[in-house]
Amino acid sequence: MIIKNGNVFCSDGSFHIKDLLIADGRITDDINVAGSDGKVIDANRKYVIPGLVDIHSHGAVGHDFCDADSEGIREILKYEKSCGITSYCPTSMTLAKDMLIDIFKTATEISPSPELANIVGINMEGPFISEKKKAAQNGKYIFRPDASFFNECQAASDNLIKLVTLAPEEDGAIDFINKCKGSVNISLGHTAATYEQACSAFTAGANHVTHLCNGMTEFTHREPGVFGAAIENTDVFVELICDGIHNHPTMIRTIFKLFGADRVALISDSMEATGMPDGDYELGKQHVIKKGFHATLEDGTLAGSATNLFDCMRKAIEFGIPVYDAIKSATSTPAKSIGLYPEIGSLEPGARADVLILNDEFKLEKII
Repeated sequence: MIIKNGNVFCSDGSFHIKDLLIADGRITDDINVAGSDGKVIDANRKYVIPGLVDIHSHGAVGHDFCDADSEGIREILKYEKSCGITSYCPTSMTLAKDMLIDIFKTATEISPSPELANIVGINMEGPFISEKKKAAQNGKYIFRPDASFFNECQAASDNLIKLVTLAPEEDGAIDFINKCKGSVNISLGHTAATYEQACSAFTAGANHVTHLCNGMTEFTHREPGVFGAAIENTDVFVELICDGIHNHPTMIRTIFKLFGADRVALISDSMEATGMPDGDYELGKQHVIKKGFHATLEDGTLAGSATNLFDCMRKAIEFGIPVYDAIKSATSTPAKSIGLYPEIGSLEPGARADVLILNDEFKLEKII
C-alpha cells in the first residue's frame, strides 16, 4: 500500500509532505514491495500520523476492564480502535487479590483482530497506594507494596503488565522498586509523598508518574512533592489527563513547557461511561455518576474520565499545545514510556503500520 501526498508525522520533530509506504503490516522504505499490492490512498496533504497509544484506560461503552469479561474487553477495544487508538493498555483498579489475578488472566484471552485496538500491555493502578490519596480507588483493598504478589500478577498476565503504580512513602515501597524495576515500569501515583520521598523512589528506579497533578499532594513553593521531583528527574515520564476537567488549560500548557512533549504522555483515564449517555455506571466496582464529560463518585470525587485519548489530543491542541507536540504525546511518548517504541507510536521503517489520516480540523478521517 502507498499513502500518497500526506502531511506525514516524522521523528525529526516535523511534518513532511511525502508518500508513506506499507508492506506486510509494516512501514517500509521499499517502493517496489509497498506498491506490489496496487493499493494507493491519496491523503491530499492531510495529516498522516501513527495510531494513538493509550497506556491508561479503565474501560468504555459500558464495560470495565475490572469486570474480567473477555467479551466486554473486546467491546472496549472495538470502541478504542474506532476512535483511532490502535494500541491500548487496559488498566486495573485497587481490588481484592483474587479479583486482580482473574482480571489479568482474562486479558490474555483476547486474540488480535483488525477491528480491535491491540492490547500492548496492562497498567496495574493499585493496590500499592496511599489511603490519603486513594481518590476513586477502593480503600478496602489497599495494601503495602508486595513484590511477591506483583510477581503472581505478572505471571497471571503472561508478563503483560507494563506499568505498576505505588505510593513511595508506604512501607516496603523502595524494596519493591529494587526488586521489580527490571520487570516493569514503576509509576508514582495516588500518593502523599514528599519531594524527598519521591526523589528516593526515582533514584531507586521508578521512572513514571501516574496522572500528574491528580491523586497526589499539590505542588507548592515549600513542598514541591512528586511534581517537583519529576521535573528534576529528567528520565521520568509523566501521564497527563487532558479532558478539560482534571486539569485547567493553563496547567496543561505549563506542564508541556516544564516537561516537554518528550516526557508528557497524554492518557484518557477513561472509564465505562465513555461513549455512553449520562447515567449510572461503575469503576472498579464503585458507583459512578456520568453527567456530560464528568464522571464522579457519589461524594463528587472525580472517577476517571468520560472521554477517549483522541479527544484528549484534540483538547490539547485546542488549549494551545503545538500540533506536533500534542500528537507526539499521544503516540511516540507513551510508546517510549512502556518500552515499545518504535514498534508502535512511529511511522519510521519497521514500525507497525498503525496509521491515521486526519483533516485540517484534526478530525479522524481514516484508520489504516
